[in-house]
Amino acid sequence: MIDPQHLARALAAPGRLAFPFTDATHAPGKELILHAYRAPGATPDSPVVFVQHGMGRNGDEYRDFWIEAADRHGLLILAPTFAADTHPGAEPYNNGGVLDGSGAVTDAVTWAYHIPARVFAAVQAGDVTRRRQAFLFGHSAGSQFAHRMASLTDRSPFCAIGCGNAGWYSLPTLDRRFPEGLGGLGVTDADLEAWLAYPLLILAGDADIETSGPSLPSNPEAIAQGPHRFARAHNFLRFAREEAARRGVPCHWRLEVVPGIGHDGNAMSKVCAAIWFEGRQPDAARMAALAGKTAL
Repeated sequence: MIDPQHLARALAAPGRLAFPFTDATHAPGKELILHAYRAPGATPDSPVVFVQHGMGRNGDEYRDFWIEAADRHGLLILAPTFAADTHPGAEPYNNGGVLDGSGAVTDAVTWAYHIPARVFAAVQAGDVTRRRQAFLFGHSAGSQFAHRMASLTDRSPFCAIGCGNAGWYSLPTLDRRFPEGLGGLGVTDADLEAWLAYPLLILAGDADIETSGPSLPSNPEAIAQGPHRFARAHNFLRFAREEAARRGVPCHWRLEVVPGIGHDGNAMSKVCAAIWFEGRQPDAARMAALAGKTAL
């Protein structure tokens, strides 16, 4: 587990940080890296933002995507990074290690989805932050991680969760088994209805419309959600609203279309930062400047 005081010393000075750590509950002996950035103006009362990288396992780059916003708003950025050599493929990262190689459900305390909350608890215990809740954003594979994490674990450590350009989604239904849905994991009707009521932010670049390629999931369940990521994001929200209506409960999810942006982790990070800390998407000139810079 993370030594809170060791982490506090590492985060004492502003700037970038790469902090190796292990979590014996999640994966004994498998090193993770916490890429972090503390803005010069950050204090223990400043917002804390977790950033989940994509399939490139490039937490350092995703941290850096947020530095501009961090400097502007005095943020602490934390990017837990799951390397491909310790967490190969989609199952241990995107899908959280929820299922083992035979398809059996693993012990929930070992799921990768608990790592951000455990890191947040460590920065709280080390007095790095006095914040009771953090923000969490994921893009691409990190978006898969983020929305599945939010559907299956305690959301109370997070005041806001944003998901950008996921390749496909775990639908809010108990009638389909994970990862297509949430069935087979012990999720209850009450759990599902609380998930629908959570104010999830879905970001979808309207230029993220490739219909093939190595980074676009092509399993039958993903294809059934739409031909490309932009369509799949809309399908996710539509399904959620229909499920909520069928149950007679509210759905507080919202989708923001990001104009002119494709599968771009840098641009989507900056759009999410603007929504959370400036109350709106960047203006047209800023969007034009962001377009064309890509990262998985």
